[in-house]
This record gives sequence, structure tokens and C-alpha cells, in this order.
Amino acid sequence: MKKIILLTALLGVTFGKAQDLNDIFVSGVNDAERYANAYLAPVSEAAIYSISTGWYNSADSKPLGGFEISIVGNMTGFKNKDDKKAFMLDPAEYENLDFVQNPGQARLVSTALGDIEGVEVFVEDETTLFSSTFELPSGLASENLNFVPSGYLQGSVGLIKGLEVKARFLPKMKFDDDNVKLGLFGAGVQYDFTKLLPADKLLPVAISAVIGYTNLNGEYDFTDSDVIAGSDQRIDASFKTWNFSAVVSTRNIPVINFYGGLGYITGKSDIDVLGTYQANGPFFSETVVDPFSISKKASGVNANLGTKLKLGFFRINAEYNFAEFSTFTFGLNFGFR
Repeated sequence: MKKIILLTALLGVTFGKAQDLNDIFVSGVNDAERYANAYLAPVSEAAIYSISTGWYNSADSKPLGGFEISIVGNMTGFKNKDDKKAFMLDPAEYENLDFVQNPGQARLVSTALGDIEGVEVFVEDETTLFSSTFELPSGLASENLNFVPSGYLQGSVGLIKGLEVKARFLPKMKFDDDNVKLGLFGAGVQYDFTKLLPADKLLPVAISAVIGYTNLNGEYDFTDSDVIAGSDQRIDASFKTWNFSAVVSTRNIPVINFYGGLGYITGKSDIDVLGTYQANGPFFSETVVDPFSISKKASGVNANLGTKLKLGFFRINAEYNFAEFSTFTFGLNFGFR
């Protein structure tokens, strides 16, 4: 569970080792797609929540020409989410897949977030005497990771009274001998309603609305892995999310200020298994092109509490987001206002 789980840990997708993909395909494309949907759904949901946070560290919008550049990091935890770390696999719902121990009986198996190991399954065809036994993949928890991390650069600039525009960016990065690629971009806007008041600078608090859009793209190319015969074999993943928030914060306190928000997060992930695949076995005996795609939607209310510390030109902020998948966010900021 190393290479693709690493992609998720960098906030891409999780699909398991290339050899796990090969094993599951032996059972046929339909079984592989059904399994992949259940296996990937929780980590896709966690990723959506992770990249949706970190859009603000104050409700007090910057004045015209004011700017801030930030390095933002998120850790989205799932340590206590047992319902997201396993799913019930019922052989009756699969065409060719069954358990080695207690065949025909449903049991819990690991998702891409889980840590259930050593679950053996088999595929068998009595007509051709074909038989294959393999172990289902585990997840991030088995790698001693109980959170999904993400990170990016973010910039904010003040425009007309009360309006602030934002952008976030992670340049396309390559890992694992260029087989893994990952990039992120996003844009947002914040409007400070208290700037409409004639004595806004005297108010102890600011109130703003924030909207942010984030797009994460990841790719894993395993054409040269020699695990599955074929060509142009890769997994493409796209995560698109929106964050709508109302924010309130203290202001005009020299060193430290506090902020909090209530919002709504919504997003969708699309994971495409692409390329041509040639595998032996009675359930996968022909070349398959672009076998399947998996989509996952997630949405929910989130609330956060945070603080921002001023240290000259530098500022440090930290916040905790309460949601279906809660996230700790840390920011290192440099700016002028």
C-alpha cells in the first residue's frame, strides 16, 4: 500500500499497490469496480474536507493594496472513525470473489483509511481449473498514518472597501521517479460587511463572508511497473470543492486575535483508471481499455475556532475545524496592510 497511499498522503488518491490492482482485476472488471468504490470512498471524502479549509485567518479584510502570502498546512484526522476505516464485503454481491476463510460469509475489510490486514480472498473457475488467491489491501492506518495531510501556498490582496481576493496554488510536483504527479489551485473572495459602517475601525469585531474553490489533480503512471500487461496505464484523480463561510473575529488587538466561522463544504472526486490492460484468467481474458471511473460526492456543515499571532511582519495562525472529518490547520503568513 505504498505508492498510491503515498499519493493520498500528499493529497491525491489511494488505490493500493499496483500488484493489488492486478490481483483484483483477476476477479473481473465488475468486481474490481465494486471493490474500488467501497475501498476509496472514505479517503476521497476525507480529501474533500482537507483541501476545503484554510481560506481565512481573520474576518477583518485587508485595505486597498494590503496583501498576505501564506504557507498553509492541514491535517484531517480519522483515528476514531471506525465506520470509515472498514466496510462490509459480502461475496454474494460479487461475481467471482470470495473469502478463503469462511467462504460465502460477509465480513469487514479495510478501506483506504483502515488497518485490517491479512484478509485472503480467492477467484476460481472450475471449468478451466483456474484458481488465484491473494490478500486484500489495507490502508493508511496500517502505515501508522491517522490523518490525511494537505498543503499549499496562498495569497490574499485587498481591493475596494471590504473586498479581498484570494488564490491558492501548489505547482505540479513529481514524486517516485516522476510516476506520481500532484498539483493544486484555487480562488476565493472575502467581503467584510463591517467596512460598510462609518466607524468600522473602532469596532472590536469584524464580520465577513468567504467563498473558496479548490481543485486538486493527481496522477499515478504505472505503465512501466510490469505488473499488468498493457500500455498507458495510469490513475487520474480530480478533487473539486467549495467552501461557503460566515466569519467573525476580534480586531485591533496588537499581538493576538481570535476568529471563528460557520460554513458549508461541498465537493466531488473523480478517479479514472485509464489505459489498456491485459490479464490472464477466465474473468479477464480480453484487453480492456479505460476500465472504469469512480465518483464520490461529500458535503456538510463545518465550524472552526482559531487564533492569529502577530510577530512583526510575520503572523502565525492555527485553527481547528469541526466537521464530518475534522481538520487542524496551521499557517505561516507574511504580509503588509
